[in-house]
Amino acid sequence: MVIMLSVSCRTIYNAEYTKTVMADPKLSKRARLLHKQLYYASKEGIILGHQDSPGYGVGWKYDAAVHAFESDVQKATGDFPGVYGFDLGHIELDKTHNLDTVGFASMRKNILDAHEKGGVITLSWHLNNPFSDGSSWDTISAVDKIIPGGAYIKKYEHWVERLAIFVKSLKHKGKGIPVIFRPFHEMNGNWFWWGDGNCSPSDYVALWKQTVHLLRDKHRVHQILYAYSPNIVDSEATFLKYYPGDAYVDILGIDIYDHDDSEAYAKNVRDNLKILSNIAKRKNKLYAFTETGSEKIPNEKWFTEILYPNIQASGIAWILFWRNARESHHYVPFPGHKSETDFIQFCKSRDILLLGNLQTIDTQ
Repeated sequence: MVIMLSVSCRTIYNAEYTKTVMADPKLSKRARLLHKQLYYASKEGIILGHQDSPGYGVGWKYDAAVHAFESDVQKATGDFPGVYGFDLGHIELDKTHNLDTVGFASMRKNILDAHEKGGVITLSWHLNNPFSDGSSWDTISAVDKIIPGGAYIKKYEHWVERLAIFVKSLKHKGKGIPVIFRPFHEMNGNWFWWGDGNCSPSDYVALWKQTVHLLRDKHRVHQILYAYSPNIVDSEATFLKYYPGDAYVDILGIDIYDHDDSEAYAKNVRDNLKILSNIAKRKNKLYAFTETGSEKIPNEKWFTEILYPNIQASGIAWILFWRNARESHHYVPFPGHKSETDFIQFCKSRDILLLGNLQTIDTQ
């Protein structure tokens, strides 16, 4: 993927970009290039992303035998997302499928396809509670038990090893496919076992640093960019409450959903993206809208009237809409949806970048 900029713009942006410090000093050439290209992209527009595309959509699911590259975004607009979100939940349990029934073998094929087409890969991780063996949403305290000194640290280390093996298996022409890894997201909410009230900020930071050290130093995974993304915040202090430090983060993000209150959502987006931008610019970090959407999209003009005015010129590198699981749980229009026309209009905005706006290049 490459964004075409004028020579003068590239000169200016290159001077800014040289100040960037990466979380992995041994980061692969491909991953460094991806980060730089995302930086350029943020100067031109916002790359559109979708979770679990092309794994499934409303009324269809990826068929490994046919191996067709599909997406509800493409079915509605004629073009594919530029960013592809995948979740690694249950990789820690050595399962064949993730928590949303996506096969890891199929996921690997889809990641390769998306990468070859010039797409950007993001990975979240809804991992089980390592203490209770419940889901990510089992809020029994566990973080203090898997950081140094904890009784379950070996179990967690084994889980990270399984994740590392999967990520290292993501290859194109023999070299690792670069990925953006966004673990332990929305930590300022209380709905995950790593969230607010379920662990202390200092324990969260210890968990984050331990995870980076295991992946980067022990397992030598050097194709990862690390993204930190709280849920809605009310200040810079709240955003940074669990922040593990500049040396452990490459990308800053924020997750905001419209829970049937578009007026509140619009204000949250405006305020939070401003907070995000201020912190990112001060820290010289790339930043993105890492999760968003309005479930079932009840507002027919949601994309053009609620979302777009509040993300335009925000500087975010990408926006990721959540998954299209079924008619009762989706965040992007599918053919025949009442907001399909509005979504198409949104995607035609000059600064909204789909896969067709990006170009593949030789990253070797």
